[in-house]
Amino acid sequence: MTGPFHPDSTLTSWGRVIRAPHRVARPRFGDEVADLVTAFSPEQPGLAIGLRRSYGDSNLNPDGRVIDMTALDRIIAFDPATGVMRAEAGLSLSQALQVLVPAGWFLPTTPGSRFVTLGGAVANDVHGKNHHAAGTFGASVTRLMVLRTDGSAREIAPGDPLFHATIGGLGLTGVIAWVEFRATPIPSAYLDGEDAEFTRVEDYFDIAAEKKTSFEHTMAWVDCSKSGSQLGRGILSSANWYAHGTLEPHREQPRRKVPVEAPGFALNALTVRAFNSVRHELKSMRTGPYRTHYEPFLYPLDGIANWNRLYGAKGFYQYQCVLPPATARDGTVELLRTIAASGQGSPLAVLKDFGANPPVGMLSFPMEGTTLALDFRNQGSRTLDLMADLDRIVLQAGGRLYPAKDGRISAQMFRAGFPKWQDFRAYIDPGLSSGFWRRVSA
Repeated sequence: MTGPFHPDSTLTSWGRVIRAPHRVARPRFGDEVADLVTAFSPEQPGLAIGLRRSYGDSNLNPDGRVIDMTALDRIIAFDPATGVMRAEAGLSLSQALQVLVPAGWFLPTTPGSRFVTLGGAVANDVHGKNHHAAGTFGASVTRLMVLRTDGSAREIAPGDPLFHATIGGLGLTGVIAWVEFRATPIPSAYLDGEDAEFTRVEDYFDIAAEKKTSFEHTMAWVDCSKSGSQLGRGILSSANWYAHGTLEPHREQPRRKVPVEAPGFALNALTVRAFNSVRHELKSMRTGPYRTHYEPFLYPLDGIANWNRLYGAKGFYQYQCVLPPATARDGTVELLRTIAASGQGSPLAVLKDFGANPPVGMLSFPMEGTTLALDFRNQGSRTLDLMADLDRIVLQAGGRLYPAKDGRISAQMFRAGFPKWQDFRAYIDPGLSSGFWRRVSA
């Protein structure tokens, strides 16, 4: 008898670097979860997981037990007059949008993938292209239900210390059973966008400062393969909701897919440079205003299923940092200079500004400043050495790294970036753990 937790050697996070066996329970109904949660203990801790779009090991419990929450995806209540939705934690943002958009509502903020569960959005306090205007997802959450391994069920709201530990708490304060949040009204499903080209990364800061005063959504693609006078050249995209369009939601299934793993040599310095050059030329041809459905603007990679296979069997790391305003310009230049010199330029590099919105969670990642997110094909020690060099730049600049994207941050780096981590420990459920937490708290 194996009980409800069954062996599974296929679980990985989105970066596909960390591979380890798990024992997985897959409940279909909410009333099954409490017994699964109380089966965890400090001696044999567990973790709740969703669609596993985190890149590292914050959503893995290697050699341990996990509860796959993805079948728990029912909407409990939705008020189309107020935009308040309560749903089980396994509901994906994509599923939520299928209900919200036709009713004239949208997620208050959304990460770059709609294939994220509500529980994951809370546990990582996700941010989006509108952080400077709306803050993080946690700012819209009105109530939560968390199940603790001691058998207690806690309904919590803003003002409760456990609520603020759970927002951004990486699933460690209790298993999130349901989430209630307030959506934001939209006049249509379309965006009026505008692209602006910059020839070097220093120019981004001046353009972004202007655009974020008049646009709700802003982000920039950056060419990491260029150096010298073109270091960090890119395109800044900005958008506001179009006032007179229709309200049709996105197509649920991706239009394309990567059916097999790409060979290891497919992404190399030459192909990355070629990709960045072609992307830059194509995007620079469209500088100026345009109109688009929200899907390609907010979720450009979701149109390709299994795009993470493009990095090959060894997987990839994502590196995302944020630097405070006083050091952001010089620090970002130094980061891009180091990446260009390494020859490991990222084909997907995103630069954007965070606003001064106060963090909702004790471990919320965003702070006022500039965030840079990059993907690196896993080349073993060569890639790890590069990221260690980037760590030193971020640390000196007073920045920090994003736990949801991390698979190798040191305890020292984590603690320097999140000074409230010691306070957070008081709210951890002793029967819950993850590979990430064991690494940074040991």
